[in-house]
Amino acid sequence: MSDHCYDLVADCRLRAATDLFAHTWDPVVLAALRPGPRRRRELRAAIGGISDKVLTEALHRLLANGLLTRHAHAESPPRVEYDLTSLGQSLVDGPMQALARWTIEHGDELFDAQESAGGLRQTR
Repeated sequence: MSDHCYDLVADCRLRAATDLFAHTWDPVVLAALRPGPRRRRELRAAIGGISDKVLTEALHRLLANGLLTRHAHAESPPRVEYDLTSLGQSLVDGPMQALARWTIEHGDELFDAQESAGGLRQTR
């Protein structure tokens, strides 16, 4: 990281990267697209528990961040597919994979600490 990140943490690129995980469903949508392009209904089925409104919001944020592409096929009825861009793929295969490995290794410790602090225990 460059020196200015330490002086102005709010302006740091690290903040921009961590903002990608600020919305609960965004990483879930990215993970659901890891196998390849999917239509909205396929995404909802693969994710489970996500409302259409929340999925729409997540797709818009991910598109705006350059992590997804939206491809409308010229067919009748119209067909739209979403897919990871190379940037999105690098996020899924890099930091998200590292976070998944960390969670597998340290998830019990994390949940135990939360429980000890009086927080609600997450479902394992």
